Amino acid sequence: MGKAKKSKLKAGGQKPYQRSNEHIPKPTRPLQKSKPTKIPQPPAPTIPFSSSDRILLLGEGDFSFSRSLLETHGFTSLIATSFDKSSALHSKYPQSTSNVRALEEEEGCQVLFGVDATKLGKPGALDGGGKEVRQGNFDRVIFNFPHVGGLTKDVNRQVRYNQELLVGFFKSALPLLAPEGSIIVTIFEGEPYSLWNIRDLARHVGLTVGRSFKFQASAYPGYKHARTLGNIEGGGGWKGEDRPARTYIFEVNEKEAQATSKTKKPTDASDSDDD
Repeated sequence: MGKAKKSKLKAGGQKPYQRSNEHIPKPTRPLQKSKPTKIPQPPAPTIPFSSSDRILLLGEGDFSFSRSLLETHGFTSLIATSFDKSSALHSKYPQSTSNVRALEEEEGCQVLFGVDATKLGKPGALDGGGKEVRQGNFDRVIFNFPHVGGLTKDVNRQVRYNQELLVGFFKSALPLLAPEGSIIVTIFEGEPYSLWNIRDLARHVGLTVGRSFKFQASAYPGYKHARTLGNIEGGGGWKGEDRPARTYIFEVNEKEAQATSKTKKPTDASDSDDD
């Protein structure tokens, strides 16, 4: 009996209560937590002036940009001007009334109407509120989105008129700059604005581009782009502040200012462009 049982175990292989290793699950690695995807943040907007600068603003539309400098950026010395007379301004931009009031209530701010950006050297052009404006008085002279308006539908003539506006402005603003002062101009990108050749226009009057960068309207809370011709009938859906635009900082180039028209102009490689 004993021998038969022993031989039976050998013939049958594994004992009945033993389990094959094939049924034992293999250990697995612990799940690794995936790292959150980093969303690239847009670069911080460039503000090309400081609150302590003495600022002259030309060609303000509804004065929302000036008001933003006052209330958001804390400017203390600001003269904001409009080409339009007071009555015409409020007719074209009804929203300008509250903006002008906010500026006029601030002691360090001045609002002037009927100021031609190409005739700043004219006697009394910038006198107002009992304050005389002298030459060499401003750290920054700013002209945002200069445009002559819809004088013609002919593109070539429109380009020429705007070029004449810019050259007249550059020549007129130069004597007003303080030492180390600069002229700041913002225009839309693409045609027809690129046809103005703003860099070359500046060189002809002794200015050079220190740097340029993308204009970001969001840096100026409350600012809304105002068209030269006034508000769009019925409100419209056009928002100029959403269009790509570029700001240029022009600095005085003494050598260029004294050069003749035959002197070779520097190339754009000497200018600095930011994204």
